[in-house]
Parts: sequence; structure tokens; C-alpha cells
Amino acid sequence: MHTYRRTGTTTRRRLGTVLLALGTAGALLLTGCGQSGDGSDSSSHDRGQADSRPDDGFPAPAPEGTGAGERRGERPDDESRDVAPSPDHLSTFALDVDTASYGYARRTLNDGNLPDPSTVRPEEFVNSFRQDYERPDGDGFSVSVDGARTNDEDWSLLRVGLATRAAQGDSRRPPAALTFVIDVSGSMSEPGRLDLAQDALRTMTNRLRDDDSVALVTFSDEAETVLPMTRLDDNRHEIRDAVGSLEPTDSTNLAAGVETGYETAVEGLRKGATNRVVLLSDALANTGDTDAETILERIAGERREHGITLFGVGVGSDYGDALMEQLADQGDGHTTYVSTEEEAEEVFCEELPRHIDLTARDAKAQVSFDPSTVEEFRLIGYDNRQVADEDFRDDRVDGGEVGPGHTVTALYAVRIKAGTEGGHLATATVRWLDPDSRTPHEESAALEASALHDDLWAAAPYGLRVAAVAAYFADSLRRDDGRWSGLPASPSIRELSYRADDLAGDREDKDVYALAEAIETADRLMG
Repeated sequence: MHTYRRTGTTTRRRLGTVLLALGTAGALLLTGCGQSGDGSDSSSHDRGQADSRPDDGFPAPAPEGTGAGERRGERPDDESRDVAPSPDHLSTFALDVDTASYGYARRTLNDGNLPDPSTVRPEEFVNSFRQDYERPDGDGFSVSVDGARTNDEDWSLLRVGLATRAAQGDSRRPPAALTFVIDVSGSMSEPGRLDLAQDALRTMTNRLRDDDSVALVTFSDEAETVLPMTRLDDNRHEIRDAVGSLEPTDSTNLAAGVETGYETAVEGLRKGATNRVVLLSDALANTGDTDAETILERIAGERREHGITLFGVGVGSDYGDALMEQLADQGDGHTTYVSTEEEAEEVFCEELPRHIDLTARDAKAQVSFDPSTVEEFRLIGYDNRQVADEDFRDDRVDGGEVGPGHTVTALYAVRIKAGTEGGHLATATVRWLDPDSRTPHEESAALEASALHDDLWAAAPYGLRVAAVAAYFADSLRRDDGRWSGLPASPSIRELSYRADDLAGDREDKDVYALAEAIETADRLMG
């Protein structure tokens, strides 16, 4: 069961770990279609130094050693934990900008089915909606903390908001060297799989810059390099022909595809360029190695030595969510999911330019709650992104990779101690490594208990209300999964539908309208 943590005690039950993911972050590569800025102004937020500490709160102790190369949750002695040990007032997790879980849930609902609860990750629902946080001037993050009271007078929602700098125009980014690894197995013959990938690749080819490069690898029962790393220049026709020649064939040897993709990326490595491997697949591996750990062990050297990251683009009604999520997670990448031409165009023409560069590596967040004011708290989601509290400043422990134009939101259900009118509530700190020098930096923000006076649905900021609806919706979809208990003060699915409709009409927001439609469908399917 997913349980609450009570401050002032050392007893804490383990959280179950959800392994899944979907979607596609291949978007993190292309560029081209006009710039997709988010319209928010930059603001000054100096980056903290590696040894900085917040003036208040309860930061984790500094580690005894430094280094690089461990995966998330791993310790120098190779021991691993699902949840950090005491002190209970700390909550630590690796940042996550995946959105595949929400995209796949919408696809499943549109097909007339409720999603499998094991594929529902609340943080990916929440982070599918960009927020209007202030942005820093340079690489790294700005940090903001706010919250509001729920309908249950004992509980509040706390929002920790992180934002990277706005994305630069396409002409200002570094050139891209993109190795596309395309699944051409028999399962990709279903409409909305290989055909969708081909359309997206043709669009990409038309819009990439002349100094960008593309390689193409296909895999079914075996893998083949169809096109070595080729500069766009006058070669767009050759690239389009290679894309058009793709046809579904046999079984799915995903391991061979990833391995050959990395070999091709290393052969075509370009100094000073953004080198990416982009996997487009339904991730239904059935031949060769089918375990994410084993697959990535085979290319670990190239990944670490050359810093080539893996992005997963998920397609298909039957989709290997868990495998794709693990591949992207352990491959220092991201995932997203597309099921329509419109979604594919948005990913490749709008999102990709924001993601082609990195502004932070191994980013982790830690929220320290004041035990004199907070009775108990619960992080909503990030179940398989937990990091041991004492590993927050251990840079050998893996975090998340984040690019420009991103916002990351973490929501907490918080119960304040009876009779508490004011005082310090919590301090949120984000730590990251510079993408080039790997120098560590930190930034923090704090919140007082007295700030939690607004009613969530009546007076809270718009972005917080949208995030709350998304989080409660995810919670309702995985309510039948015995590993998780329901969130406190959670509205009914019918009430969530009304809330989403009101929010969408408030700003005429098409993304929130889509959320409202998904909730309405789920309400109908739940009977």
C-alpha cells in the first residue's frame, strides 16, 4: 500500500514501485517548426553553489564522496531502497519530465477502455500541463512553493514548481545529430504505429536545419543501419526515400535495435552537436533480450563515454509501457506517447525544439517539512523516482535530465498540526549538475504555514487547480490497484469532470478541455 509518512517518527512503510511508462520523447530532438516559446518572462534566480544550504528547513547531510555513474536509487555499496530512511521530515526524488502515462491513458479511454492502473503515474498526468512559473536567466532552475486548503479542513495541497529557462530560437541551438531507431516488426503494421512514425520523420526531415544530421536504424528480428549519419544539406531527398522504404516484417528484437542504434550514433558522433538516439516503437519486445537492464548494459560504455541519451517515442494501442519507461529512465532520457497526426506534429514541431538541448543533468529535488507544523505528508506520484534522503547531495546517484522550456511540478498532500497558525512549513531545494562542466548547483524556496489560507477550488492559482484535477484524476484511475491508498480530500470523478470543464472554459484551454473529456469518458466507463 502507498502510505503516508508521519513526521517526528522513524517508522515508515515502503512505497510500492510502479514500473511502467509509455510515450515518446523522441520529441527531444528535432527542431525546426517555428519556436514554441511558452510566453513566460525570464526572471533572475542566482544558482546556488554546491555547498549551499537553505537558511531554514532540514537539508540532507552532505555525502562523504563524489563521483558519477550510478543509477537512480543505487548507493556506492550497490544497495538500493525504494524509499529513503528516516528522518521522516524529508522527501527526495529525481526529477521527471515524462508525459507518456497521461497520453497513453487518453488513448486507452478513447478506445473505450479504462487504463491498467499499473500504467498510471500521477506525476506524468500533472506534468502534462505546463505552468507559468518564473524562469531563470541561465541553465538550472527557478523554484517556487505555494499551496491551498482542500475541502477536508485537515489537509492541504502543497505545490513545488521548478522551471528551466525559456527555449532559444531554432537558429541559436547547437546542431543535432539524431539516430532514429525504428521498430519495423509485424506489430507495427497496425494503423497509428509505423505510418505515424513515417509521417513524423518526413515532417522532421523538411524542417531540420542544413547543419543537422540524421541516421536511420531499423529492427525486427534483426537490426540494420538503413542510413548512416547524414547531414541534411542537399540530402533531404535521400533521407525521405529511406523513411518511405520502411515496411513491417517479423518479430521485435528491441535489444538489437538499441545496440545497433548506439553503434551507429557513436560512428556518426559529432563534436559540439547534440547527439541523441531516438527510439520509436510499441516496445512489445519478444525476441532477444527483453529486459531493460540487460539491454542497456550492452551499450553502457557508449552511453557513459559519449553522453548519448536515449529518448523513447511510444505508439500503438498495445504498448510495452514498462519496458519503454525503464529504457528511457536508465538511459538518461525521457518518454512521450503519440496516437494521432496532430499529437505527432505537436511533439516534433513544437516540443522537440524545446528539448533538443540540456540545461541540467542528474537533477534531484528534496522537500524538508518542519515537524513542528506538519503532522504528515504524502508525495503524489514519483513512486519509481524515489531517492534516499542522504543521497540528495551524492552526485554519484542518478537524477533526471531536463532541457529548456520545461516546468516540473510536484504535489504533496499535507496535514498541518492542530492549532498551528503560522511558522515555517517546508523548504524545497533542487540540485543539478551543469550539463557541460558537471559542476553541482542548488536553488531553494520556502513556504510558511500561514500561506495555506486559500481554498483550493475557490481562490487558488489556476495552475494549481489544473494540477490538482490531473493528480486526483490519476488517483481515481489507479484506485483499484491495491498498492495505493486513495488521496485525502479526493473529489468524486463526477466532480472532477465539472472542475475540469470550468477550468477549461475559464481560459479556453484546449489541453484542459481534453482533460475534461478524458475524465468524462472515465466517469462513464466507471458506471
